[in-house]
Amino acid sequence: MAQKQKYKLLDGGKSEKSRKKSASGKKKKKSSGKAAGYSYAVATPGEWLRANLGVLIASIVIVCLAAAALVVVFVFRVQNVSVEGNVHYTSEEIEAMVLTDRLSYNSLYLSLKYRNKEIRDIPFIETMSVRVDSPDSITIRVYEKSVAGYVEYMGRYMYFDRDGIVVESSETRTEGIPQVTGIRFDHVVLYEALPVKNTDIFQEILSITQMLSKHQITTDKIYFNESNEITLYFDNIRAKLGKDNLEEKVMRLEQILPNLSGESGVLDLQNYSEDRKNVTFQKDG
Repeated sequence: MAQKQKYKLLDGGKSEKSRKKSASGKKKKKSSGKAAGYSYAVATPGEWLRANLGVLIASIVIVCLAAAALVVVFVFRVQNVSVEGNVHYTSEEIEAMVLTDRLSYNSLYLSLKYRNKEIRDIPFIETMSVRVDSPDSITIRVYEKSVAGYVEYMGRYMYFDRDGIVVESSETRTEGIPQVTGIRFDHVVLYEALPVKNTDIFQEILSITQMLSKHQITTDKIYFNESNEITLYFDNIRAKLGKDNLEEKVMRLEQILPNLSGESGVLDLQNYSEDRKNVTFQKDG
């Protein structure tokens, strides 16, 4: 007599046996070897480009910057240097002031560094600019301070311009700039006017230095006595000019000085004029 099988109904109206079969079937289906959940999609060129556009742009920018850097480093390298406007310094000295390290040999860097730059640490130089003539050639333009003369004060050389403004203080004497003596002052302040009673003296200094420069005469010292009469010093020659008819006296001085080379004494042109050709020379000793 066949045994009766007992069935227990669960939620959903299915027997326990049916649920087991159903679960068993599901497990077998899952392990059937089909790669469920691992599908592979191939992106189109447009999709790939959109996904990687930022990377491509960044790569192109980096390559362009690297190429530009190589051009700046290797093409704009200074090989030829010209110097203009220098009086107190030689061209070689100016070049040494500007080309101080490896970076300064780049012409583009120099043109930016010295654009309208005031120079504070080099005596007599107000500004310098660098013009790039070609990738490997530059021109250094020097703008020097206008200097009329200097006075000695507390062991230093105080250089002043045509208005009497002290523009430079140095421990070194510069050739070609005359010392001015006989003017009285009790203090000196850099970038301020020399405190003298008669400020017209600076116009007289400018006038005589311009006359000397016109006739290519270089004096060591300009002396003013209490009457503002001028004496010029040339080594051991003292040339007394007085204070009148200075242009005519300087012209005559240009003719006489070559004949007094090696001499020592006083050349008196105080009474010299176009009408009176009175010039005397008294030797020392």
